[in-house]
Amino acid sequence: MRAAIFQGPKDITVGERPDPTIQEPTDAVVRVVLACVCGSDLWYYRGESDHAVGSIGHEFIGVVDDVGADVSGISRGDLVVAPFIYSDLSCPHCRHGSTISCVSGGTFGDGTIDGGQGEAVRVPLAGGTLIPVPATGHTGATLKSLLTLSDVMSTGHHAAVSAGVKRGDTVAVVGDGAVGLSAVLAAKRLGAERIIALSRHSDRQRIAREFGATDIVESRGGGANEAVLDLTGGVGVDAALECVGTQQSIDTAAAIARPGSTIGIVGVPHGEVPFSQTFFRNIGWRGGPAPSRLYIPELLGDVLDGTIDPGLVLDFETDLEGTPEAYAAMDERRAIKSLIRVASL
Repeated sequence: MRAAIFQGPKDITVGERPDPTIQEPTDAVVRVVLACVCGSDLWYYRGESDHAVGSIGHEFIGVVDDVGADVSGISRGDLVVAPFIYSDLSCPHCRHGSTISCVSGGTFGDGTIDGGQGEAVRVPLAGGTLIPVPATGHTGATLKSLLTLSDVMSTGHHAAVSAGVKRGDTVAVVGDGAVGLSAVLAAKRLGAERIIALSRHSDRQRIAREFGATDIVESRGGGANEAVLDLTGGVGVDAALECVGTQQSIDTAAAIARPGSTIGIVGVPHGEVPFSQTFFRNIGWRGGPAPSRLYIPELLGDVLDGTIDPGLVLDFETDLEGTPEAYAAMDERRAIKSLIRVASL
């Protein structure tokens, strides 16, 4: 099969990989329909995080081609969403809501199993991992939104849930990438009354507004801190959603959160959390990689009935052979998030 291959920083190629097969009775093989490039993939692409040479990508939807003898709830021909972590849903960590820590689980495209940026994927623990999509005949826009549930929309939702966003809250979202924009949509979905999006780019501001942002702050660093505090009468926000992971974004979230609030942090950390800065204001930090498998079923219904349209963050499209350009477009900020069309339904 054809698949994207990580060769090293700034070096993505498309080449041949062995066709996936059923190796365990709990496996399934999924033919990929849509995949995309994650912001965390860019850390590898830029050489700022390590990644093994080989298959890459962890966000995909597709059609089940084959299932192992012990797989239940999934059948050949099903359209499925694959969360970026495979899990059994039965270990102690899964039962307590942390499917990303499943004792038998792992990440697609982590060097031990093929990623989603290819023509097919072997999915371990398929019965616990894959979520079938009901009905057929979904529009292209719906399929794009379904794809976001595999990671980016679930991650934005996790930021909002971790920060305890509730009806009537004032929320600030630090970061205008696909995760940050998804967090705006998630905060709106949970009932936030005022949503302050920190963004310096007009195309991203437009989507933030469409997703529910009521205010835009274009400053960074100390200027952003002052602007948000001015907008909130010096109080700070009820929930700060940190969706980048840099030191500046982490520091901003800490500065604008009101005393007694919680910061939802989902940006892959490339900085230090300033506990001493927030300790005496009784501000909590909560978050991490999203347990997408637990969130997808509730978000799926809202996508299918048109309540939310998170696929708007996918503003660059190419085919599988164009995957290197998909990475370059995001790296050069020509794209918010790149969609890879692998096959038709």
